Amino acid sequence: MSTNPDIVVLREGTEGLSMESYAETLRDRLPEHTVALARTPKEERELVPQARVVTGITIDESLLEAADRLELFACTFAGTDHVPMDALAEREVAVTNAGGIHAPGIAEQTIANMLVFARNLHEGWRRKRNGEWRHFQSSEFTDSTVTVVGLGSIGQAVVKRLEGFEVETIGIRYTPEKGGPTDEVLGFEEADIHEAFSRSDYVVLACPLNDLTCGLVGEEELATLPPNAVLVNAARGGLVDTDALVAALQSEGIRGAALDVTDPEPLPTDHELWDLENCLLTPHTGGHTPKHWDRLADIVAANVAALEADEDEAFENVVYRPESN
Repeated sequence: MSTNPDIVVLREGTEGLSMESYAETLRDRLPEHTVALARTPKEERELVPQARVVTGITIDESLLEAADRLELFACTFAGTDHVPMDALAEREVAVTNAGGIHAPGIAEQTIANMLVFARNLHEGWRRKRNGEWRHFQSSEFTDSTVTVVGLGSIGQAVVKRLEGFEVETIGIRYTPEKGGPTDEVLGFEEADIHEAFSRSDYVVLACPLNDLTCGLVGEEELATLPPNAVLVNAARGGLVDTDALVAALQSEGIRGAALDVTDPEPLPTDHELWDLENCLLTPHTGGHTPKHWDRLADIVAANVAALEADEDEAFENVVYRPESN
């Protein structure tokens, strides 16, 4: 166990990735610093009070009581609703997140799902499984209209990868007056959502789950979608009313759905979605990438440099910054 560490990596892992690998990657980025991995609760209690920077999924409030040197908590998740933000703010500890590191993988998987439906590849896979050499019809992705709900890092990554496919794009964002990378930008107002959905061949959900967006796609929104539309949820399961989606898929009210996230999650083994041939399912793997720690370590290393230069206004991925800092 390292003593007098500048940076402490907490023990709880994420997405099946080794926290040892994360610590090693941080050491590569920050060779002049001591990076310690707290492998046990005892080591966390011993190391956190020595650290200026702590990084992990979350930090227990009990660890903060003795963390007098702590200035930055670098969350390894994009979301921080599970982090004790009030306790960190009370101690004037800045908080950053991992927003954006999953965007390339999620965007690639989103594009792949849309192409599967455009070319009807899942029908080809079924026929291969059954040993059937029979032709089937496909369509083209070209000239489709794609609505991307949420123009944060994931939404922007999707739009960027749509360039070259010759599709029309509609973006939905909280502040449509700011514009965006899509051909058209609308807001989250009900009328705007229905206007975009009514013209969409594909709808990509790439927005956070919050009070405004919970249940964003329900029975009414699904009814507005054209029968040939495909819903791709690359964000959070709670954005969609699952029962309404099942009904729309069963009745062919929409052509299909590709879900990397579900509500509930994990999806129970007896859930109806498993048996629907027009629903593609992946177990929340869209953001998985071998570059996970590299991208996160780049953010943390840049923030450590900003912290040492007393330039916390230069922090990347800021969730909270103390006013006094």
